[in-house]
Amino acid sequence: MSVRSAGASRTEQIADAALALLAERGMRGLTHRAVDEAAGLPQGSTSNHARTRLALLETAVRRQAEREAVILTPTEMPDPVDGRAALTGALALVLHRYLTGDSRELLVSRYELALEATRRPELRAYYDAAGRQFREPLEALVRAAGSSAPERHTLSLVAWCDGLMFSCVAGSFHAAVPTEEEVRAGLDELLRGMLEG
Repeated sequence: MSVRSAGASRTEQIADAALALLAERGMRGLTHRAVDEAAGLPQGSTSNHARTRLALLETAVRRQAEREAVILTPTEMPDPVDGRAALTGALALVLHRYLTGDSRELLVSRYELALEATRRPELRAYYDAAGRQFREPLEALVRAAGSSAPERHTLSLVAWCDGLMFSCVAGSFHAAVPTEEEVRAGLDELLRGMLEG
């Protein structure tokens, strides 16, 4: 397994290799030596960059957030004045991207990191900060779409999206990925119930 990518910084190479290992082997497969091998770097490179396991995990969480931010680019974010239809379309697009192609690996590494954060309070802060970069703009969009309870509705929306992604990547629907249109229909039903109910 080699995840070396042209033009990536040493930090990005290490972090990308760590994420790939988490997705492929789980938390037990994440070692400094394994990251060096997966990144195609000389032995000791990862230890020089991230001396402890916690430092390696923090590097992975930061890179996870960077890579996830690219799945829905700022230019694709809906204008809040465009309402529910724009929000539904943007979310359906990003969810479908997660469920297809290389993004599935990112979801598996995210689940590994999330579970580890439940056991490591020091990692929890990094993980929560990364999550806020997605949750806060979503709450603003939900508010702009007319929500009477934006915090509660954002939680319900995030839970629905997370449940769909988990079910289709690691759960009982892993072999039945919905189309973008099917995701959009489900989101529309959910948002219509929140915003018009």
